Amino acid sequence: MTDNWPDPEWPDFDLDTVRRLRALAAAIPGAAVTERVFDTTAHHVWDLMWGDGTQVIEIQPDMQEIEMLEQAEDRVRMLVRSRYGMKARLEGTVRPGWCWLQSRFLLIGMAAADEPDGGTRVALTGGVRVPGRAAIVPIGVRRESRKSLDRLAAKL
Repeated sequence: MTDNWPDPEWPDFDLDTVRRLRALAAAIPGAAVTERVFDTTAHHVWDLMWGDGTQVIEIQPDMQEIEMLEQAEDRVRMLVRSRYGMKARLEGTVRPGWCWLQSRFLLIGMAAADEPDGGTRVALTGGVRVPGRAAIVPIGVRRESRKSLDRLAAKL
């Protein structure tokens, strides 16, 4: 390494939460990102989507029950149960406008970011993980995300 690291010639930029979600999902075969713009603030949208961690149950069509196991700063561990009786122990990162949770067989990614011309862009990805691979079973991913966005729209 040299003394002038990072290189002053290298561009410096930040990704908003939606762009970060797109980048992570692009690296996972089968993952699909579904987006929608809502005419309200990112703070308001995120409060409805995440709130204290239990509001996500009102957005995700398959979730029936959430038990928060641990929440320390931006790290979260929770036990979720689907309406079909399946359970998952999700762990990950939650920050304002950002959520990335994974279990052995499940992935949930949510992001909300202000749009330059007003409103908030919400992006969702997730699904059932393929055991032993960094991949998502692609069946129904977009349909479930659209249902989630429809539920969010109804709450707004």
